[in-house]
Amino acid sequence: MTAEVIEIFLIAILAGVVGSILGLGGGIVVTPALTLLFGVDINHAIGASIISVIATSSGSAVAYIRDKITNIRVGMFLEVATTVGAITGAFLGAVIAPKFLYVIFAVLLLYSAYAMVKKASQEVPQNVPLHPIAQKLRLQGEYYDKALGETVAYNVDRVPQGFGVMYGAGVISGLLGIGSGSFKVMALDVFMKMPLKVSTATSNFMMGVTAAASAVIYLFRGDIDPVISAPVALGVLIGATVGSRLMQRMKSRTIRKLFIPVMIYVAAQMLYTGWRG
Repeated sequence: MTAEVIEIFLIAILAGVVGSILGLGGGIVVTPALTLLFGVDINHAIGASIISVIATSSGSAVAYIRDKITNIRVGMFLEVATTVGAITGAFLGAVIAPKFLYVIFAVLLLYSAYAMVKKASQEVPQNVPLHPIAQKLRLQGEYYDKALGETVAYNVDRVPQGFGVMYGAGVISGLLGIGSGSFKVMALDVFMKMPLKVSTATSNFMMGVTAAASAVIYLFRGDIDPVISAPVALGVLIGATVGSRLMQRMKSRTIRKLFIPVMIYVAAQMLYTGWRG
């Protein structure tokens, strides 16, 4: 058992690094690793995954907020959409066949991956207009890019579209019980045309808020096993701290090239699940 705990801890460090850089939380690595490699019950794996998301958010939030990469205003604004969507998804569970949502959102992810490929060589968005809602809510911002060695000012466009995608992400999370980190980054980067580094940092911030609320439910269900969750939380926290430093030194082009295969993988997984359903 001790050897397994160490292995889980090491995998969790990797999950923290990946989750922090891409804004996806650590669940995309933790859940399949625990179930496929260690034979952990899926409910306990999901519980540990929720803890990993909180740890990723906590580990990276300090650096991202301190360096003003996270756009807190955008994060809190879009959390409204995610929360309302999650409540809607919970009510729609008995009405809508989940397989249709899997297919719809898989197609949306593939479209976003295609959009990312088209701007793979773009370091920061250019000539982005400031949407009237973004201007009123002061959603625009700036951050110092350590890879470029300059301050990057940015606008926020297509706020209704981004809000709609976030609402849909909340619906699918509430209905299907899956994470929505890829949708958060997609809404921020593809639809609202924010810099990718700001998108991943803000996604990490948002997921921590959402996961903290979900963790209470999993805790009372008894799905959070301390033997599994403790090494996951510690490993992810370390990995996220390292990942947040790495991300700031990386070019956005590099992060995008890492993110595109992940989106295609998640889309393929959703299509397969929808097809089987």
